[in-house]
Amino acid sequence: MTEPFDLHGLTRDEFVHLGEGAVAYVRKMKSDDLLARYPGIAEIAPGLDVWTLFAADGQPILLAGEREVAMAGALRNYLTAVHVH
Repeated sequence: MTEPFDLHGLTRDEFVHLGEGAVAYVRKMKSDDLLARYPGIAEIAPGLDVWTLFAADGQPILLAGEREVAMAGALRNYLTAVHVH
């Protein structure tokens, strides 16, 4: 069994890089919200549901029309994917 990890002992810089290169998260978003948050990320029609794979630092890695495709993108990049509601 692994020991619990205490986040309170991390510096701000250590916390920012927590999970970098190992963890990604998948989130379903409307294309309008995605484009507002990340202008120029892709040419995509407004009003669409988009499954986005984000790096641990919050940067988008992959856009997909289906959750399974986003999850597969995490596997292809050797990342552990978690789902964000």
